Amino acid sequence: SIHARHLALGAVFEDVGDWKRPRYYPKPGETMAEAVARECRSVRTDVGMLDVSTLGKIDVAGPDAAEFLNRLYTNRIDTIKPGKCRYGVMLKDDGMVFDDGVVARIDEDRFLVTTTSGGAAAVLAWMEDWRQTEWPDLRVRLTSLTEQWAGIAVAGPNARSVIKKLLPKVDVSSSSLPNLAWQETVLFDQPARIFRVSFSGELGFEIYVHWQNGSKLWDAIKEAGAAPYGTEAMHVLRAEMGFIVVGHETDGTVTPVDLGMDWILSKTKGDFIGKRALKRPSMLESNRKQLVGLVPTDPSVVLDEGAQIIEHPRPRSPEPMIGHVTSSYWSETLSSGFALALVKDGFRRQEEKLFAWSLGKIHEVEVRPPIFIETKKN
Repeated sequence: SIHARHLALGAVFEDVGDWKRPRYYPKPGETMAEAVARECRSVRTDVGMLDVSTLGKIDVAGPDAAEFLNRLYTNRIDTIKPGKCRYGVMLKDDGMVFDDGVVARIDEDRFLVTTTSGGAAAVLAWMEDWRQTEWPDLRVRLTSLTEQWAGIAVAGPNARSVIKKLLPKVDVSSSSLPNLAWQETVLFDQPARIFRVSFSGELGFEIYVHWQNGSKLWDAIKEAGAAPYGTEAMHVLRAEMGFIVVGHETDGTVTPVDLGMDWILSKTKGDFIGKRALKRPSMLESNRKQLVGLVPTDPSVVLDEGAQIIEHPRPRSPEPMIGHVTSSYWSETLSSGFALALVKDGFRRQEEKLFAWSLGKIHEVEVRPPIFIETKKN
């Protein structure tokens, strides 16, 4: 419902699943790199706004909703309290990462699950398959709400001031709305929800309103002082924090352990989909590809995504490939190119020098943890 606003701002779009999302908003005479750098600076130093309406949204309700979701996600969902939310990961039954998102507990017997923009239909079908064929005894029903709610993320050090202008009667202090909490409210005389979540590492909120009020919400947030940013800046910001994107850092062969996310595998609950698969011998091998950060020795270099990682500066023929770049960007904050990559035995290679074969050129890179900056979520 906000599409016309993006057109009016001259947005350059990209296809994400079934949607067209604004990739960046160039001002007259700006290149893509200049526009993305400006948008990143807005979020890191002031406040930005991102249309997140395309995220999948699934209502999961019924007396057994908590048990149902507990079996689908790797971490505990049943311990989320009403008014709270939690980041969660789903696996396929082979143990590989399938999708991720935020799960909010609306009430004792109702949850709102968000999915990736391209994964909503697949996740709903996956849930229905298990509900109907494997666990028909569970009292739970699923409803897609993806197109019923429009949402905008507000992120940056000054995000709270924008929210206060928009919702002056709502207390959005850290004590009242801490990280991973949400509140019901009223906006434009209609029900609305505000979530304290961040995909940039900065102080962040997501506001959801009925779909028909999406453009009105966009106008109000922009009027309150937030600067629009697109999916390209979003990717730079999240990669600087080491946050994964399903489909970039995952390709159907990657487990949470490979991503350094074994913390999301619950050790206090029973079974969940994919749990047994994670114990197969092949899953425990030390030479699995693991998520690392890469910084080129020449800071002006921005590697191409998909660049092959090799061990020798003068490759033999054939040269064994030990990994590949999954995400690569220029960082205004770092004043350098940087990348995320999946590299064999990557966790043990910290500070090691490797080489990236990128479109016919070889670039020296240093392996480092996949968290490049630290921010304060006040």
